[in-house]
Amino acid sequence: MKLQQLHYVLEIFKHGNHLSAAAAALHTSQPGISRQLQLLESELGFEIFARTRNRIDGLTEPGKLVVELAQRIMSDVDALSSLKADLAASDRGTLTIATTHTQASYVLPKVVGPFVADFPDVHLVLKQGDPEGICTLLEAGEADIAIGTEVLPAFPELVNLPCFALPRAVIAPAGHPILSRELTLPAIAEYPLITYDSRFSGHWKVRTAFERAGLEPKVVLSAIDAGVCKTYVRMGLGLAVLTKITFDPKHDTGLCTVDADHLFESSTTYLKLRRNTYLRPYLLEFIHRFAPRLTPDIVRATLKDAGGRTE
Repeated sequence: MKLQQLHYVLEIFKHGNHLSAAAAALHTSQPGISRQLQLLESELGFEIFARTRNRIDGLTEPGKLVVELAQRIMSDVDALSSLKADLAASDRGTLTIATTHTQASYVLPKVVGPFVADFPDVHLVLKQGDPEGICTLLEAGEADIAIGTEVLPAFPELVNLPCFALPRAVIAPAGHPILSRELTLPAIAEYPLITYDSRFSGHWKVRTAFERAGLEPKVVLSAIDAGVCKTYVRMGLGLAVLTKITFDPKHDTGLCTVDADHLFESSTTYLKLRRNTYLRPYLLEFIHRFAPRLTPDIVRATLKDAGGRTE
């Protein structure tokens, strides 16, 4: 068994079970990947991928376990390859953060600025996406941490560290009638609504609140970026239900906000790690600065409880 063979398996899985796409990404030939896959399956004694003729349809049940183990192994290899540099300089390297637009725009700037000043030799990389997408990036080893809200799919190789709640507010144009009324769900439902995209917890938590009240709001627009939602509120397209942190009275001219945390369940910001993440000193420092309660000892203990590494 070779590490290269496991790498091929992960690339095939990553590229939607398309051998040609995996070969292109690896700059190698499709027959070469097929041959190495056959050798690995022969050695293991079972098929990793289910096939119809020469077409891969997906993972077999044993194949799912192979992918999980291969992800851990390749993550350990990556950590091992960087160990020499880490021992020589604990404050130098690259920290890749997969995060959502809300976190990148409204939460992280308060942490990133001081961190970059104190760790000038750490190169920060931000990769933005929806909550499920950033978990996929992290699970695939394309990010060191992920920062976002709740997701519905399970990611068993990831450890969730709760950080803080994100209560909600209604955003309205200045002078809108809702601002002079008692804020209730029936009152909000009288007007067109702008919400987060359905891939975000802010969408389905708002939906759930209305459903429990027996109401069906008219959603005229959904977006993944709070800034985009506010643009259309300013145009008069409707009211928006967003997290409070996305409203800045200094910059959001022409808009007003009303607290709505009594009507809608808050989302929770989670910092996510792979169970076998190598905890570089500057990674632990960034986590602690983002969520002060997450001390290095707490992070190590949480990973240990999840069956991961402690260092």
